[in-house]
Amino acid sequence: MALKSTTYLGIDGGGSRCRARIEDGNGRLLGEGTSGPATTRIGVEMAWRSIMEASEAAAVQAGLKHEDFSRLHAGIGLAGLGRRGAEAALKKIAHPFASEVLSAFDDDPYQAVAWSEEARATDYAAFAPLVLRHANQGDPIGRRIVERAADAIGDLLDFFLARGIDRLSLVGGLSGAIATWLTPDLRNRLKQPDADAVAGALLIARRRFVLPEGKTDRERVPKFRV
Repeated sequence: MALKSTTYLGIDGGGSRCRARIEDGNGRLLGEGTSGPATTRIGVEMAWRSIMEASEAAAVQAGLKHEDFSRLHAGIGLAGLGRRGAEAALKKIAHPFASEVLSAFDDDPYQAVAWSEEARATDYAAFAPLVLRHANQGDPIGRRIVERAADAIGDLLDFFLARGIDRLSLVGGLSGAIATWLTPDLRNRLKQPDADAVAGALLIARRRFVLPEGKTDRERVPKFRV
């Protein structure tokens, strides 16, 4: 079964057994699985083995493959997690599940907040491919972010169309990915660019300073400037 929306995995690791349950975004049960004990008292590695066994059993029942784990948002509770060093040891294990943005900050939301206070536009842009990927996989937060970006681009395109500019192109590394989020009528208006953005800048420069025969100074300034 291909994942079409956000899917969640819940883990209850106890001293006698570990239970895993997979649900979709509406709370509908997709699959369940159980395994042996998953308390930290038996060691974090053994507990993790039980977590994965229960998760894989639930995934089989849900019709999911192991590669689908990267799109599962997991919540894990273990008996004995309060033992000294247990949580830190658990966080060091490379897991296959989603929470990908936060992992860039060592799974510490306070680090993310501190980063946001000093981050620049280029810092946020580094997360754009990741956000687009999760949005395409149905993540609701990712979808909201990308939809807002597409709305802003759509407003700009409408602005130009209303002024008679009918040849429009998107350029940049994410232009193809974001174009799929535009409305169908705007997508149909887009044309493949004849050259890159630098060539466009050079064209503007030439139009500013080179006048065709018979042009006046008043016509020197283009109607729209970048």
